[in-house]
This record gives sequence, structure tokens and C-alpha cells, in this order.
Amino acid sequence: MPMTFYTLLVPCTFLLFMFAYGACVGSLVNVLVYRLPRGMGVVRPASKCPNCGTKLTFRENIPILGWLLLRGKCRFCKQPISVEYPLVETAVALLFATLYLLFFGLPEMGRGPWFDLLQPEWALNGLASSWPELVVIMLLFGALTAVTLIDARTAQIPLVLVWAPALLALVFHVGHAIVVQVRHGGPVAELGTLGWRLADGTRWMAAPGQIWSIPTAGIHHWWFVGMALGGTVGLGAALVLLEIGLVRRSFADYDEWEAKARAAAGGRRDQAEGEQALKCGEDSVLPEVTAPEVVASGTATDAEMWIQYPFARREMLKEMAFVAMPLALAIVGMWLAPWLVERVYGPYSRTDPFSMDRIPPVNVPLWLSVLSGVLGGYLIGGAVVWGVRIVGSLAFGKEALGLGDVHLVAAIGACVGWIDAILGFFAAAFVGLAWTLLGAVLRGRMGRTLPYGPYIAVATLLVVVGKPGIEWILERLSGVPINLP
Repeated sequence: MPMTFYTLLVPCTFLLFMFAYGACVGSLVNVLVYRLPRGMGVVRPASKCPNCGTKLTFRENIPILGWLLLRGKCRFCKQPISVEYPLVETAVALLFATLYLLFFGLPEMGRGPWFDLLQPEWALNGLASSWPELVVIMLLFGALTAVTLIDARTAQIPLVLVWAPALLALVFHVGHAIVVQVRHGGPVAELGTLGWRLADGTRWMAAPGQIWSIPTAGIHHWWFVGMALGGTVGLGAALVLLEIGLVRRSFADYDEWEAKARAAAGGRRDQAEGEQALKCGEDSVLPEVTAPEVVASGTATDAEMWIQYPFARREMLKEMAFVAMPLALAIVGMWLAPWLVERVYGPYSRTDPFSMDRIPPVNVPLWLSVLSGVLGGYLIGGAVVWGVRIVGSLAFGKEALGLGDVHLVAAIGACVGWIDAILGFFAAAFVGLAWTLLGAVLRGRMGRTLPYGPYIAVATLLVVVGKPGIEWILERLSGVPINLP
């Protein structure tokens, strides 16, 4: 009995810590959801009651417990406080605790064989060696929670919510790779599909077929390194060209068009109402207006008005001009990196007997491989969605996807790799279908169609958590080993 108690003490302590950590992140999510759409700062001004304006003290700002202690009412003006605040904090807290439990907690508690299906391979290194990856995933889903709530209400995605996790992934993934390389010497020989032998003999578990928790260039594929670095340089160059005006910004005239459209439609609406009143008398009821007329009358929402913009195909040509620079330099980098390696270190004289890949004279350093994985995840994830946006808009003459979705999937690719990001993007269609069917059954608020961002967020969570289980199911159905990087 004592042995069991001490065995469970450590994982249970970490579990409580993750719950408290998630509650704090959930409190930050509430701040972001309230302030970012209003253009307010995140840190200042200090939190205050939205009803009486009284500055809140530390006691009122305690996540979850603060709302319970106040019994859902402001301590100063006694006005009700929305239950959304503790619900969001509790949801994020449970999410963080569940991620820790599935990835690390259950193995330490003596889990059963079924829980093996939910533990990613990189987590086999243990929490002490894999905590940077866990932090990246947790804060990614914290940001996705804020994105879901804001996008569902405003049909907009604040870019700071996607830039922050992408930057965090760059620092944590690459920084951790530098530490591993300095401490262990980096990978030198493959030990199968799940791990590598490091220079000091340590075995490092990784995603199937990879050397890290996300898809990377490996230690042989200099072309991927060149693609990632070249595409990143091209993206920076395209932003500079956009800033100086050599590349035109898409939808730059939208605000002017919308103002003119609403003004013209409002005049037509007033004229129609006046003519109807003369015909039928002041007490008559005006006929129902069809959806297109509502959009044109000035009563449309911003999302409905955006769809009516008639020049989407023209604007896609501007975006294609922007995308051309990173695409071109990515292709150049794919060719240039192996060429430089051959010129400096000699020709590719060997071939891997298993993969039949040409082995370069010098391996890609671990930190550079992981850096290319983060940058490549950002670029490939964003490029796939941007391609769908451009093709769809050219085909239908209306904006197919928002640029916010492009930034969102790109950030997901930087955090969990380009494969999971793309899987999440396309799986979001099925999440949206499930939401629509559920809304048809329950009606009410759930019957409202949401923007694509919340669907992407939910689908990404399902992919990250459920991919090991999907591998197991596919293996049982096919009878052959299935590895999804």
C-alpha cells in the first residue's frame, strides 16, 4: 500500500499542476477573447468589472475559484458575471491535464495496454526529456481555444494568436534540439522506425520515420533544409516587396467598396419602402426580403457583406504574385543546398540500402534539421491552405477561405509538423459536417454555421491525440505496420 501511494504521488502532483497551469492559461484566454476584438492591450489597462468599472483585486482574478467564491456576482456592484469565464478556464485546465495524462501520466501510473494507443512515440523519452514538446502542444491548444471563441463570434482571427505559438515552437523545438545535440552529440545511426542512437549511445525516441517529434529533414535530406530556408527567405522578401508597394496588397479597396455598397443599397431600400408605403398605406406590412437583398440593404453582417465582394478573382492574382517569391526561392533552395554540400564536402557516393536515398558526405546537424522541420511545417501548412484559397476563389468568384485560416494552419504546422497540420485542415471538413448535423438535430444556437477556424482547431486536437489510435486501427485492418509521422 505505501509503495502504491508513493508511486502515484508524483504523477498525481504533476496532474494537479497541469490542471492549475491550464486554468491560468484559460484565464489568459478569457482576457484575449474579450480584449483583442476590441483593440485593447493584453496587459494594460488592469482588469476591471465591465459593469461598474471597479479595478479587480487578486482575489477576484483567481481562475475558477474566484468566480465560485464570488458566487457569480461582482463583489462591488453585485451584477452577474458571465459563467463563460469559469467554463473556459475549466475547459483549458481539463485539456492540459488530459494531454499530460495521455502522454506521460498514465504510463507512470501503470496504465493498461489500451492507453498505449494514445501515447505518441516521442513521449516515450519521458517528461524530463520531452517537456518542451508538451509545452508547445499545450500552448498551441490554448491559442486555438482563443481562436475558436473569437472566430466563432467575429469571423476574424487575430494574427497575434497564431504568430505567438509559431514563435514559441521555433524557440522550444530548436532550442531543445541544440541542447540534445550538445549533450548527446546528435543522431548517428537509425534503430528502426521509432528511434535513433545518439553519439553517446543513448536511444532517442521520435515520431515514426523521423528524428524528432515533428517531420524534419532527417540527417540526409539537405534538399528539405534548402527548401525550408529558401522559402523562409522568399517569404521575408515578399513581405518587404509588399511593404514598399512593389507587390500590391489584396482586398485593399474592400472598405471603400463596402461603404459605397451599403450607401447605395440603403438609398434603394429607402426608395422601395417609400413606394410601398404610397401603394399600400402606412399601416401595411412590408413583404419579406430575400437574403441577397438583406445583404445589399446594409443590414448584413460583415461576413455576409464580405462574400458579396465582386472582385475576388482579381485579388487572387495579387496574392499569386506574393506567393511567387517564396515558392521560387524554395525551389531554388531545394537544388542549391545539395549542390553546395557536394561542392564543399564531395559527391554523394553512398546509398542507403533500406530507403535507397543517396547519403550525403556530411549529415544535417540535428538543430538545423529541426529548424527546417519548424520552418517547413509553417510554409507547407500555409501553402496548402493558401493554394486551396486561391484555386477556390478563382473557381467560384468569391473568397473561398480567409487569410486567417492560412496563418492558422501555418502556425499549427510549425508546432506539430506539416503532416498533422494538413490532416487537421482536411479533417476540419468532417468536423464541420458533424457540427451541421448536430445543429440540425438540436437546433438553437448550435444550428448556426461557424467559420472554418473552429473546425480546424477541433480537428487538429483530434489528429494530435488520436493519430496513434488511428495507426493501430489501420494496422489491424490492413495487417501491415502503419506509421503516420
